[in-house]
Amino acid sequence: MYYGEIKKTDIANGIGVRVSLFVSGCTRHCKNCFNPQTWAFDYGRPFTEETEEELLQALTPAYISGLTVLGGEPFEPANQKALLPFLRRVRGRFPQKSIWCYTGCTLETELLTGSHHGEETQEILSLLDVLVDGPFVEGLKDIRLRFRGSSNQRLIDMPRTREAGAVVLWDE
Repeated sequence: MYYGEIKKTDIANGIGVRVSLFVSGCTRHCKNCFNPQTWAFDYGRPFTEETEEELLQALTPAYISGLTVLGGEPFEPANQKALLPFLRRVRGRFPQKSIWCYTGCTLETELLTGSHHGEETQEILSLLDVLVDGPFVEGLKDIRLRFRGSSNQRLIDMPRTREAGAVVLWDE
Protein backbone atom coordinates (compact mmCIF):
# COMPACT_ATOMS: atom_id res chain seq x y z
CA MET A 1 0.00 0.00 0.00
CA TYR A 2 1.04 3.58 -0.63
CA TYR A 3 -0.09 6.74 1.11
CA GLY A 4 -0.35 10.28 -0.17
CA GLU A 5 -0.14 12.24 3.05
CA ILE A 6 -0.02 12.13 6.82
CA LYS A 7 -1.45 15.00 8.84
CA LYS A 8 -0.29 14.93 12.44
CA THR A 9 -2.68 17.63 13.68
CA ASP A 10 -5.89 17.49 11.66
CA ILE A 11 -9.11 19.11 12.91
CA ALA A 12 -11.20 18.70 9.74
CA ASN A 13 -11.68 14.92 9.61
CA GLY A 14 -13.25 13.94 12.90
CA ILE A 15 -13.69 15.10 16.48
CA GLY A 16 -10.75 16.77 18.21
CA VAL A 17 -7.17 16.96 17.03
CA ARG A 18 -6.45 13.85 15.00
CA VAL A 19 -3.73 12.11 13.08
CA SER A 20 -4.93 11.48 9.52
CA LEU A 21 -3.60 8.97 7.02
CA PHE A 22 -4.54 9.50 3.37
CA VAL A 23 -4.10 6.14 1.64
CA SER A 24 -3.55 5.85 -2.10
CA GLY A 25 -5.69 3.90 -4.52
CA CYS A 26 -9.31 4.34 -5.51
CA THR A 27 -11.30 2.86 -8.38
CA ARG A 28 -14.44 4.92 -7.67
CA HIS A 29 -13.25 8.26 -9.19
CA CYS A 30 -16.05 10.48 -7.85
CA LYS A 31 -16.66 13.58 -9.94
CA ASN A 32 -14.92 16.57 -8.31
CA CYS A 33 -13.21 14.40 -5.70
CA PHE A 34 -11.20 16.61 -3.34
CA ASN A 35 -8.17 14.30 -3.56
CA PRO A 36 -7.98 12.83 -7.11
CA GLN A 37 -4.21 12.38 -7.01
CA THR A 38 -4.80 9.54 -4.53
CA TRP A 39 -6.71 7.51 -7.15
CA ALA A 40 -3.39 6.01 -8.31
CA PHE A 41 -2.39 3.03 -6.17
CA ASP A 42 1.29 4.03 -6.38
CA TYR A 43 0.83 7.71 -5.50
CA GLY A 44 3.03 9.05 -2.71
CA ARG A 45 5.19 6.83 -0.52
CA PRO A 46 5.14 3.17 0.45
CA PHE A 47 3.37 2.38 3.74
CA THR A 48 6.18 0.71 5.70
CA GLU A 49 6.93 -0.32 9.28
CA GLU A 50 8.65 3.05 9.66
CA THR A 51 5.45 4.77 8.52
CA GLU A 52 3.46 2.81 11.10
CA GLU A 53 5.91 3.82 13.85
CA GLU A 54 5.71 7.46 12.76
CA LEU A 55 1.92 7.33 13.00
CA LEU A 56 1.97 5.56 16.38
CA GLN A 57 4.34 8.20 17.75
CA ALA A 58 2.10 10.96 16.38
CA LEU A 59 -0.87 9.38 18.20
CA THR A 60 0.94 9.34 21.57
CA PRO A 61 0.26 12.89 22.90
CA ALA A 62 -2.75 13.19 25.19
CA TYR A 63 -4.20 16.03 23.08
CA ILE A 64 -4.57 13.71 20.06
CA SER A 65 -8.14 12.33 19.99
CA GLY A 66 -7.48 9.56 17.51
CA LEU A 67 -6.74 8.37 14.01
CA THR A 68 -8.64 9.08 10.80
CA VAL A 69 -8.06 6.98 7.68
CA LEU A 70 -9.19 8.33 4.32
CA GLY A 71 -7.90 8.49 0.82
CA GLY A 72 -8.08 7.35 -1.86
CA GLU A 73 -10.20 4.44 -0.70
CA PRO A 74 -9.22 2.60 2.50
CA PHE A 75 -11.60 -0.25 1.62
CA GLU A 76 -9.98 -1.12 -1.68
CA PRO A 77 -9.12 -4.82 -1.16
CA ALA A 78 -5.35 -4.24 -1.45
CA ASN A 79 -5.53 -1.41 1.10
CA GLN A 80 -7.53 -3.50 3.56
CA LYS A 81 -4.73 -6.08 3.69
CA ALA A 82 -2.21 -3.43 4.77
CA LEU A 83 -4.54 -1.45 7.03
CA LEU A 84 -5.88 -4.28 9.18
CA PRO A 85 -2.62 -5.12 11.03
CA PHE A 86 -1.93 -1.41 11.52
CA LEU A 87 -5.42 -0.71 12.89
CA ARG A 88 -5.02 -3.64 15.28
CA ARG A 89 -1.83 -2.02 16.59
CA VAL A 90 -3.52 1.36 16.97
CA ARG A 91 -6.49 -0.13 18.85
CA GLY A 92 -4.18 -2.22 21.05
CA ARG A 93 -1.87 0.64 21.97
CA PHE A 94 -4.48 3.40 22.20
CA PRO A 95 -7.81 1.83 23.22
CA GLN A 96 -9.08 5.18 24.52
CA LYS A 97 -8.57 6.96 21.17
CA SER A 98 -11.15 6.85 18.41
CA ILE A 99 -10.63 5.53 14.91
CA TRP A 100 -12.57 7.14 12.08
CA CYS A 101 -12.59 5.96 8.49
CA TYR A 102 -13.92 7.62 5.35
CA THR A 103 -15.09 5.47 2.44
CA GLY A 104 -16.91 6.03 -0.81
CA CYS A 105 -18.52 2.62 -0.24
CA THR A 106 -21.90 2.13 1.38
CA LEU A 107 -21.81 -0.04 4.49
CA GLU A 108 -24.76 -2.33 3.71
CA THR A 109 -24.28 -2.83 -0.04
CA GLU A 110 -20.51 -2.76 -0.58
CA LEU A 111 -18.78 -3.47 2.74
CA LEU A 112 -20.97 -6.01 4.53
CA THR A 113 -21.49 -7.76 1.21
CA GLY A 114 -20.59 -6.79 -2.32
CA SER A 115 -17.67 -5.33 -4.20
CA HIS A 116 -15.43 -4.25 -1.33
CA HIS A 117 -16.18 -7.06 1.11
CA GLY A 118 -13.20 -9.30 1.74
CA GLU A 119 -11.70 -11.39 4.48
CA GLU A 120 -10.36 -8.30 6.32
CA THR A 121 -13.47 -6.13 6.03
CA GLN A 122 -15.43 -7.34 9.04
CA GLU A 123 -12.49 -7.00 11.41
CA ILE A 124 -11.61 -3.54 10.11
CA LEU A 125 -15.22 -2.48 10.70
CA SER A 126 -15.02 -3.93 14.23
CA LEU A 127 -12.06 -1.65 15.00
CA LEU A 128 -13.79 1.56 13.88
CA ASP A 129 -15.65 4.06 16.05
CA VAL A 130 -17.06 6.13 13.18
CA LEU A 131 -17.46 5.19 9.53
CA VAL A 132 -18.23 8.00 7.12
CA ASP A 133 -19.74 6.16 4.17
CA GLY A 134 -21.05 6.94 0.71
CA PRO A 135 -19.55 8.45 -2.41
CA PHE A 136 -19.13 12.19 -2.78
CA VAL A 137 -21.98 13.40 -5.01
CA GLU A 138 -21.43 16.86 -6.51
CA GLY A 139 -25.18 17.55 -6.80
CA LEU A 140 -25.59 16.91 -3.05
CA LYS A 141 -22.58 19.00 -1.96
CA ASP A 142 -23.31 21.06 1.15
CA ILE A 143 -20.50 23.03 2.81
CA ARG A 144 -22.58 23.35 6.00
CA LEU A 145 -22.28 19.63 6.71
CA ARG A 146 -19.81 18.63 9.39
CA PHE A 147 -17.17 16.02 8.52
CA ARG A 148 -18.60 15.18 5.08
CA GLY A 149 -18.94 16.75 1.66
CA SER A 150 -22.36 15.71 0.40
CA SER A 151 -25.69 15.03 2.09
CA ASN A 152 -25.86 11.37 1.01
CA GLN A 153 -22.82 10.57 3.14
CA ARG A 154 -23.50 9.20 6.62
CA LEU A 155 -21.56 9.32 9.87
CA ILE A 156 -22.17 5.89 11.34
CA ASP A 157 -21.60 5.12 15.02
CA MET A 158 -19.99 1.71 14.58
CA PRO A 159 -20.11 0.44 18.20
CA ARG A 160 -23.82 1.28 18.44
CA THR A 161 -24.43 -0.15 14.96
CA ARG A 162 -22.79 -3.44 15.94
CA GLU A 163 -24.85 -3.53 19.14
CA ALA A 164 -28.16 -2.74 17.41
CA GLY A 165 -27.58 -4.90 14.35
CA ALA A 166 -28.70 -1.94 12.21
CA VAL A 167 -27.15 1.36 11.19
CA VAL A 168 -27.09 3.92 13.99
CA LEU A 169 -25.96 7.37 12.96
CA TRP A 170 -23.25 9.10 14.95
CA ASP A 171 -24.49 11.95 17.13
CA GLU A 172 -21.93 14.20 18.69
